[in-house]
Order: sequence, then C-alpha cells, then structure tokens
Amino acid sequence: MRTHERPISLASLTVLELSPPQMVEVAARSGYSHVGLRLIPATKQEHHFALVADPNLRRQTLKRLRDTGIGVLDVEILRLKPHTRCSDFASVLEVGAEFGASEVLVAGNDPDEARLTDNFAELCDRAMAYGLRPHLEFMPWTNVADLSQAVRIVRQAGRANGGVLVDAFHFDRSGSRLDALQQVEPSWLRYAQLCDVAGPRPDDMTEILRQARNERRFPGDGDCDLMGLLRCLPANVPLSLEVPNRQVADPARRAQLAIDKTRLLLERLAPSV
Repeated sequence: MRTHERPISLASLTVLELSPPQMVEVAARSGYSHVGLRLIPATKQEHHFALVADPNLRRQTLKRLRDTGIGVLDVEILRLKPHTRCSDFASVLEVGAEFGASEVLVAGNDPDEARLTDNFAELCDRAMAYGLRPHLEFMPWTNVADLSQAVRIVRQAGRANGGVLVDAFHFDRSGSRLDALQQVEPSWLRYAQLCDVAGPRPDDMTEILRQARNERRFPGDGDCDLMGLLRCLPANVPLSLEVPNRQVADPARRAQLAIDKTRLLLERLAPSV
C-alpha cells in the first residue's frame, strides 16, 4: 500500500478554534482523508462547538463531509470518572455513528482501576451497538498513566471492540517503551495519534500538561523516535495528527504543516513497511 493511501485524520485539538464545518473544509484543502470530532469538551475552559446539542450544526457538518468526501475517524472525549454512568454517553455514541465514525477516544479519570475497567467494558458493550470501537488513551496526568496500565485495563475488560490509543506525546512523556508496544495485540491498535515532542521529559506534571495542549511539535521537528514508534504499530494504521502549536497562529497553516511533515516521515518509513 502506498503511503498516501494510509488514512490520515485531522484531530480537533490541532485546530480547536475552527467550527466543525470549517475543520472539514481545511482538512479537504490540506489533503487529509478524515477528521476527528470533539463531541465533549476536554476542559471547561476550551471553546466548544456543541455538535450533540445542535442539530443545525450537525446538518452543516454532514453536508461538508458529503461535499468534500472527508470521513470521520474518531469522536472524543469520553471520560470515565468515579461517578460515570455509561448510559449518559448514549447520545454521544449515537451522534458518532451518525457521522460514520469508527473509533471513540476514551480517557481514564478514576483512581479505582477495577471500577474503571468495569466502566470501560460497559462502554465497549454500548458502543458495539453503534459499530464503534472505544480506545483507552493513556496520559501521564490521568489515572491511566502509561501504556502498560492501558494494556492491563483493556485486557481485563476483555471486549473485542476495545483498544489502546497510542499518542506519540503521551508515549514519550509517560516513559513508555517501544519493546512493550511491540508486544501489544495488534487488533487493539486501530489508530494512533501523531505529533513530535522537544526536549527531555519535565519533572513537573503541570508543565507536561501545558506542553501537551499548547506546544507539540510537528512530526520530524522534535526528539521522539517516531520512526521506531511507527514501525511498532500495525502497518498503515490510520494516523490522527494532533499537533496543537501556538507558535503557528493560523489553524489552516497548522493543519497543512502537520500533514506535509507526516508525509515526509512516511516516505522515509515506506521501504521498511
């Protein structure tokens, strides 16, 4: 398979200031095949476009998707907290299916791992009815802090549509290892998030979080072993480009740099795939 046939998706966080219809248009102009839609805000502070609550915005977004041929790879971000009721995610799963998404991004924010595992299993069961596959993303400041913990939870949940989401930033900042990634069941790795990271891992978790939301580097511009990471993932796995970078003020330019630099990386990878 040629590198340009690999699905490449524009993640919401890369262009968070754009409305979903604008995001689809930017993705189409820049050469992406897919987008990721943020149906639930990640923080109370971020500006949010209420796709779930606004049927008119959904219609506009669906029209842009049809007009451009862009698909939806994933929807986000479902947080599993101590008091989470998975039934509350029904409308989000329904909208995700309406957009034709295949993957769901899930964060673990519950210190009780047994309860978190049970909730992840229930979410997988509910998502199955919509043809959706929840992916548990490990992030060093959450209660699913690294790859090994995410793998343990997904294994214990034991659901066929459950997966682990590898994000290059979190992989680096959590100290996760490539040899451990090579051991992960390939069917759990149905997509991955790509960016680059500069410099050594800070000791301060607040600084790691700030970098994650504001200062990621474009693929190839940092210090991550992205070639090694890509070689440990299933061949031609879809890539979601999540590169928030406040040094590039124009969101369209951000999106273009992300995919251009990713293509260069994939061209280097091609002889080894």
